[in-house]
Amino acid sequence: MKQPFISLCPEITRADALTLMDWLEDESVTRHLSDSRDVSRFIGQAISRVQLPILTPLFNQGGRFFMAYDRHDARVGFVRLVKTGPDCEMVLVIGDRNNWGRRLGAAAIREGMKLAFLEMRAEKLIARIHPDNTRSLKAFERCGFLPESRTPALESFAMTSTRYRRFLRENPAGHATGIHITEIDRDRLSSLLAFAQDPGVFELEHEIERATVVDPGQVAGDVVTMNSRALLKLDDEAVEVTLVYPEDADRSAGKLSVCSGIGTAILGYREGDALDWRMPDRTRRIRIEKVLYQPEAAGNFHL
Repeated sequence: MKQPFISLCPEITRADALTLMDWLEDESVTRHLSDSRDVSRFIGQAISRVQLPILTPLFNQGGRFFMAYDRHDARVGFVRLVKTGPDCEMVLVIGDRNNWGRRLGAAAIREGMKLAFLEMRAEKLIARIHPDNTRSLKAFERCGFLPESRTPALESFAMTSTRYRRFLRENPAGHATGIHITEIDRDRLSSLLAFAQDPGVFELEHEIERATVVDPGQVAGDVVTMNSRALLKLDDEAVEVTLVYPEDADRSAGKLSVCSGIGTAILGYREGDALDWRMPDRTRRIRIEKVLYQPEAAGNFHL
């Protein structure tokens, strides 16, 4: 059985807004949402007022809004993150009732944590949940959140940045396959992240945080390390790529930056591994068919 997969897309289209309105008209979906009426009214006003295909700026007023997609790029819910000072609050809804019970909520929470802690740099992430909303309570508990306070109307759960990073290293739940990177690659990539300006590099930071770090001389020869050349299968397309640092990237020569979508995705995986990864336009299935060259296996430990 495949692990639940969710990607969070920051671009909100007119079609997304119409889907959201359908979800918010379902009483079983909104039953535990305290501001569902306000949200529904706001969406309706936005659609009637703005005749544009992209409505992202309207949805990001006072926070950040993301549509949640499954591995088939079907809309299944949404996540809203509101940062106030060092703290961030998450609101999560799986709007399609047909997807309840598939643990997509927990997958969405993990993606939300990645954004809150690694991109938005929150120190604490808070979820306020109605006590009767047992599905949400279990999902946040499953992801490592701890009870913080309780009233008759709301239970508050929290996750700190320190606890989150420890969980990535010690409890990689939600990832079908672990990954391995060498100590040298880890150190070089960490230095790269310290000066990176691209907001998308938080994905690379996440992969480094969750990876098992090994001595360069001990890494298995079929693992994709930096400057490895590998044969991939992207959906049904065979592609040969070399994983390189950003300054060496050359797409025409098949040299992919580790900061690119596919580059970040394949780091640390080994022959036979397959994963789903959200690209800007769609989710792609990536399989490592063969590692054609690995510097460490060839004795080149400092490439």
